[in-house]
Amino acid sequence: MWKPPQRIKYQTAVAHWPTKDTVGRAELFSPINLGSIELQQRTWIPAMVPWRSNEAGEVTQDVIDWYARFAQGKPGAIVVEATGIRDIPSGPLLRISDDRYIEGLRRLVEAVREASGGQTRLLIQLIDFLNIRRRPEPQKYFERFLIITPEHRAALNLQNASEVEVRQALASLSDDDLENILTAREWDALQFGARDRVTDLGNRLVADLPQTLPPLFARAAMRAKNAGFDGVELHYAHAYTMSSFLSATNTRTDGYGGEVEGRVRLPLEVFAAVRASVGADYTVGCRFLSEEIINEGSGTDDACFFAKAFAEAGMDFLSLSRGGKFDDAKQPRVGAAAYPYTGQSGYECMPAYLSDEQGPWGRNVEPVAKIRTSIREAGFTTPIVTAGGIYSFDQAESLLSDQKADIVGFARQALADPDWFEKVRAGRGSEVILCRYSNYCEGLDQKHKQVTCELWDREKLNEEGVILATDGKRRLTAPNWMPGSAR
Repeated sequence: MWKPPQRIKYQTAVAHWPTKDTVGRAELFSPINLGSIELQQRTWIPAMVPWRSNEAGEVTQDVIDWYARFAQGKPGAIVVEATGIRDIPSGPLLRISDDRYIEGLRRLVEAVREASGGQTRLLIQLIDFLNIRRRPEPQKYFERFLIITPEHRAALNLQNASEVEVRQALASLSDDDLENILTAREWDALQFGARDRVTDLGNRLVADLPQTLPPLFARAAMRAKNAGFDGVELHYAHAYTMSSFLSATNTRTDGYGGEVEGRVRLPLEVFAAVRASVGADYTVGCRFLSEEIINEGSGTDDACFFAKAFAEAGMDFLSLSRGGKFDDAKQPRVGAAAYPYTGQSGYECMPAYLSDEQGPWGRNVEPVAKIRTSIREAGFTTPIVTAGGIYSFDQAESLLSDQKADIVGFARQALADPDWFEKVRAGRGSEVILCRYSNYCEGLDQKHKQVTCELWDREKLNEEGVILATDGKRRLTAPNWMPGSAR
């Protein structure tokens, strides 16, 4: 993963935690409405993919245990991981692409309600993503994957040679020669693995996305409603389809790219289809980027435009992340797929304790504050969710009191200590296990391994009822907390 060249080492610490009385008066633990639902507090666990499903994309017991453990901490809301809206194989990623998934998702909803005593609202994040392939072995790429064109033959002066001879000639060339002969996309497919882009209008499936995606999202949202979720979050962030439509790199010429008005068109049409499907009394919002952090990518001004468009359309909340793009991802090893959190944009999404002068905490705060101000000045009261390196009560409370956000997201901190919310509310903040921001969890995610936290996954492995990861060395959920104990 990319790291700032300064490599300043930071350590997470809290000098003072609030008393129970102070927390009782805090805005962080006050209610807020999201459309038709009320959160009992302004705390939020953003979507994180833990790789607990199976190859069929089903809700397994491991999935239920994962979210029930977060629910024991009784946050205001939990957003279930990015869940696929297409009925296609996608590894151990949850799916909501068919009615057969509703029963399992309903069990998940019930488990969260039981574990939180009904205090935590549960939403589910709906995602679409385009095809991406693993980086190929060069020999296989030239033998099987590359489509030979007249341009290849002309560059090699092999106009009359057989296709086998052309492939063999290409495979024998140096990288410098290949980069001059192959197109930019062919070279990228060799170096990183082939990847579809929303600008591939010559690909009929990609060209037709404005027609195919709205009903796919709408049907998925209705399944979420039927399963009992309190709302849905449309995934318009990071490296995936909808974020790619919003990106300044989207140069589509069919009315769905170019200027900001064209780039926001499909996200608005998806939302309109979802709203028509689930009705006006069901909570629907989205997660999108404050900044892409890539060359020629979207910045905060773009995000302000999108936020106002989403608020005007009637979204019930807006959740902001940043970065996490394929555009600057590091080259994967042969046989692996590119991972969109390895470049600088990925660092901005998940900054670590080795950082620059700004440090790893709150890097998204000011961009989100600017976005919130822009929609307030436009006359909208849509709640704004901020997240990114937030671990202390004082941090969170100041964001609300300074009107930089309306709800505060705790991702890695909640993973490190799912009981953060109950501990702080009880005046036991000194018992919180603080995230180190080592990105141990991110390393597991990159390898599609079951995500755990280094601060607890080797603790009490012999505890009764503990479930171990498939490697047999790590527990899958944090040990239960007893007031007065370290955990």
